[in-house]
Amino acid sequence: MGAAFVVAFTPPKLDPAEYQNLQAADPHNGEKMFWAAQCAGCHAAPGATGEQKLVLSGGYAVRSDFGTFYAPNISPDKQEGIGDWSLVDFANAVKKGVGPHGRNLYPALPYTSYVRMRNQDVKDLHRYIMTLPPSSTPSKQHEVDFPFNVRPALSFWKQLFFSDAPRVQFTNASPEIMRGQYLVEGPGHCGECHTPRNALGGLEYDKWLAGGPNPDGEGTIPDITPGSKQIGNWTAAEIADYLETGFTPEFDTVGGSMVDVQQNLSHLPRSDLEAIAAYLKAVPAQ
Repeated sequence: MGAAFVVAFTPPKLDPAEYQNLQAADPHNGEKMFWAAQCAGCHAAPGATGEQKLVLSGGYAVRSDFGTFYAPNISPDKQEGIGDWSLVDFANAVKKGVGPHGRNLYPALPYTSYVRMRNQDVKDLHRYIMTLPPSSTPSKQHEVDFPFNVRPALSFWKQLFFSDAPRVQFTNASPEIMRGQYLVEGPGHCGECHTPRNALGGLEYDKWLAGGPNPDGEGTIPDITPGSKQIGNWTAAEIADYLETGFTPEFDTVGGSMVDVQQNLSHLPRSDLEAIAAYLKAVPAQ
């Protein structure tokens, strides 16, 4: 009984063999994944602009009903950042939500989406991050009270809500839609804000991209499916334009927490923005 209890609380890790026969890391693709995954949006210092967005010293506050989580330093600094993490350490954090210490990471890190990232893209992203400037800024401690600070309990949370399955099942979808699905459901982690959550913080996948309460505490995050009153009538080209420029078809500008998202995604090639738009036009309306 005791052994079974320990196993139940032990977070599963990746098989290191999955990373032994990959191609050499491509930092150029890693940079693309960096912007797609919006790493700077949380891990750059709050208010950082320009080149300072590449200094991943952390500090951004993610406020929730369970406490306040602070994005950690993930710069290549060996003392305060992740400079001494191996590729497998990094992949376990990104895709399994497990740190090098073997403890569960809080799902403020959207590993529930990053789990759908391809191993090669994770390797490329790791390589790119290791080329960025180190920062010696210590990570801030999370402000989480009992019982939510009991990390082993997250193993049970993962059993309930952690899945690498596609969020939408397509038949005979175009390569463009499939690329968009990968970007939205995986590195882009759009569903983490645009999908409502249940009382335990799990995504309600039957309401995929239907919108929900703003995690920042004010207003709501919009429905971005074809049934949306806000973007449901936008064409795919208009959605891609919005992601590229920050302007809506009505010449309004992006606002709120979407500002950082749009600025990150604007670094992607136009073909990827068009793929995201094609996917958003193809998902079931909510």
